[in-house]
Amino acid sequence: MGCVEARRCEVLLSAASFKECREFVREHCREHYEVEPGYQIFDVHIIGVPPIYIGVEGTDLIFPFTKPCHGTFLLRARDAGEEISRLRASGKSGKRR
Repeated sequence: MGCVEARRCEVLLSAASFKECREFVREHCREHYEVEPGYQIFDVHIIGVPPIYIGVEGTDLIFPFTKPCHGTFLLRARDAGEEISRLRASGKSGKRR
């Protein structure tokens, strides 16, 4: 699956529903963004049931990723500065205080 597997992301949730991923991001990430299905991260398209939330914690990006035949995972990609900048420029913010 391209760049996502090459990054060796940390798995936060496995065999998760889209709703579980969304709730985890909303509850655990001070900064999160709502994106549409098809949004591209690390040269792969994110699929799922809207709303899809992507979280930012420092330089880490937390996002759902569905791998055919394996299910949906919530991943943490470390040192994702470029992707975070692009996300901030294009996404709907859901920042918490």
